[in-house]
Amino acid sequence: MFRTLGGGELGTKGTQVVHPHPITDLCDEGSRLYAHALRTGRIARSDVESAPCLMEYALLHPDPDDGNWLRPVPPSVALAQRLHPIEREITERRRLSIELADVFEPFMAASAQGAAATHAISVLEGKDRINAALNNAVSESQTEVLTVQPGGRRLEANLMKGLERDRPLIERGVRLRTLYQHTARHSPETLAYVEQIADGKVEVRTIDELVERLIICDETVAFIPTRDDRQVALELRHPGLVRYLIKVFEFMWSRAVPLNAGAPYETAPDGITDIQHSIAKLLVEGHVDEAIARRLGMNVRTCRAHIAKLAQVLGSGSRAQLGYLIAQSGILDQDQRVPEGESGP
Repeated sequence: MFRTLGGGELGTKGTQVVHPHPITDLCDEGSRLYAHALRTGRIARSDVESAPCLMEYALLHPDPDDGNWLRPVPPSVALAQRLHPIEREITERRRLSIELADVFEPFMAASAQGAAATHAISVLEGKDRINAALNNAVSESQTEVLTVQPGGRRLEANLMKGLERDRPLIERGVRLRTLYQHTARHSPETLAYVEQIADGKVEVRTIDELVERLIICDETVAFIPTRDDRQVALELRHPGLVRYLIKVFEFMWSRAVPLNAGAPYETAPDGITDIQHSIAKLLVEGHVDEAIARRLGMNVRTCRAHIAKLAQVLGSGSRAQLGYLIAQSGILDQDQRVPEGESGP
């Protein structure tokens, strides 16, 4: 028998045997000799010199009747001897893990509270992510969805997507309340959409001015944009914030006009319509035509037509004079009508 350069040994038949090795990687020679010993009941000591692992791992023990022979240890006994320290270590580590969990449990609770507060406001970036979160919240709504939609005319494709999203809500009895601006009354697409969802659970009102989009689902989650390009939005789940936004919605709702209550553009006794009254207020505040149009949800051409009509009614010959005449006319001193029982926020 010769030892190889790599530290292995060559058995009588030239088979390379690598020692030492773990018992989980029992060498071929050791496996062959151990199986032979189990079949015959014993094996000559000289035959196992090429596999010292059999004695090292106590798979063979001396024959008490003849020192030249070895007897095999039953596999079940050998396995139990090997498993016992492992199981003891597992038990000890399990005990240690339980003790560590007990020590850190109070800190985990405190961390969970902090995480809950952090995740009460989530930043959503990109229209796909915003729409996915919004559609998920709306689809899971069970009681009511409140929506504020500034602007005038809307793309028919977007309205059809809204119809597909809203119809299942209506069918399961979810109440929908939507605020548009007065200019939406002149959008055939918007009117057609409202007509298709007409139901006792669906209410639509319009108001002259809305600041920005707002959607609230079940008094639990609200969505608001944070940039003019609407590429970033906030998903709000803080109960206090959601309750506050609901109050803001109800304040606007109480001052809005039901869509089926007639046009809010009717001329008042002083010859000025409601929308022109809103334009007059913004003119006195110093807003340019583009800003007024954007805030009232109309295009600039329509806004300028209302300004021209306002100037005609007040007898103004110039933009500067119009501002003066608006202030002198007293039309801005007229209080907006507030429904009975409402006192504002």
